[in-house]
Amino acid sequence: MKKLVFALSGLAAITFGGCNYNSQDQVNNAEMNQPATDLNALSNEAANDAANSEADALGNQENQLENESANTLNPSDAQEQNVSGM
Repeated sequence: MKKLVFALSGLAAITFGGCNYNSQDQVNNAEMNQPATDLNALSNEAANDAANSEADALGNQENQLENESANTLNPSDAQEQNVSGM
């Protein structure tokens, strides 16, 4: 059992010994392949888009409410005064 553990430990050491964690070329290549993004500009643009779309939606809702109120019948003065039965 001890020989098996020793053999597996040696094999793992040899296997991981080939890994080089300090490969600066690979790090540089990975950094060059990343797109340059300005997160502040992207977040500001997203906030502006959201604000503009909400303003448009509120404007549309206002127009709909104005159209609905224009299409409804307004009671006459006599009808407004006839509330004693209610």
